Amino acid sequence: MSFLRNSATIFGAINLSALAGSTYYLRSHHVYNLEEFEARLDEIEGTLRGHIGLIEESLDRLEGKATENDRGKKMAEYYGKRGRDEKRA
Repeated sequence: MSFLRNSATIFGAINLSALAGSTYYLRSHHVYNLEEFEARLDEIEGTLRGHIGLIEESLDRLEGKATENDRGKKMAEYYGKRGRDEKRA
């Protein structure tokens, strides 16, 4: 128990535990931020896919290929799927 009487050892142990605690906290905070960022990107991706569907429907109507029954199908199709779903398939 003589190592507990040495002040340098005690300060070293306190230093290491503070370093480990702060590293753990920063890692958990970083993981949380990454999850939030991924959720934001998924939302943006869905919005962009929906807009692409609207543009393609407009183009089909201009070219005279679309009917009234086709209205909204491409937008719903593109908006409903995500890139993550395509990667798993």
